[in-house]
Amino acid sequence: MHKKFTYVIYQIIMAILAIISIGMLIAYYANRINIDAYPYSTIDNSIWLIFFIDYFIRLIIAPNKREFVKDNIFDLLSIIPASSLFFFFRIAQIGRTFRLLKLIRIMRLVGFTGRLGVFFERNELLYYLYISIAVIMVAAAMFCISEKVSYETALWWAITTATTIGYGDVIPKTGIGRAAAIVLMLLGIGFIGMLTSTITEFFAKKDERKISSQLAKIQQENQQLKAELDEIKDLIKNKH
Repeated sequence: MHKKFTYVIYQIIMAILAIISIGMLIAYYANRINIDAYPYSTIDNSIWLIFFIDYFIRLIIAPNKREFVKDNIFDLLSIIPASSLFFFFRIAQIGRTFRLLKLIRIMRLVGFTGRLGVFFERNELLYYLYISIAVIMVAAAMFCISEKVSYETALWWAITTATTIGYGDVIPKTGIGRAAAIVLMLLGIGFIGMLTSTITEFFAKKDERKISSQLAKIQQENQQLKAELDEIKDLIKNKH
């Protein structure tokens, strides 16, 4: 029991750190904070160090290292160092792009899928949902940089495009922006289709449970009637 409680606390802490990291990244692309300046740089580097240590500790204790790396590829990508703390990224000026990999840390929230109730019984929908959120955030950042608009505007564009609404008030004009739009269109088609099938399956299962309950009740009543008929037959035989 104590071990299970400790594991839950560990998952909650890692999820909170992931949320803080993603929140800071969004604020950075929205030009609200400078993630390379104190105290944000200290917080960002501390979170990276925690995720880095966490990944390699789990790798060390994993019985099958190859399977662990394959099953945790998103965790590995999310700890690629992209801070100005690292000389290579300062020279190549690609740290801003590589920082987008931190959005993959949203997969840490997958551990809370069991709390979302019956509606999300299909786990693949949850994984697709988290990936969709990460892709929308990445596409919005790409749009923000390429089209030179605010992150709020880029995020609005990404959401309307992914949901296949597309108001047309904001449109991509650069190659990178159009590439992000294509990805979001394909993502939106898949997500809407999966969401529709999940809703249909949810109500179908609900009807099946209702019908099964009614059939079980009818079967029980039939058994009671059969038992009563057997008693009546026994009484008739005894009288004769």
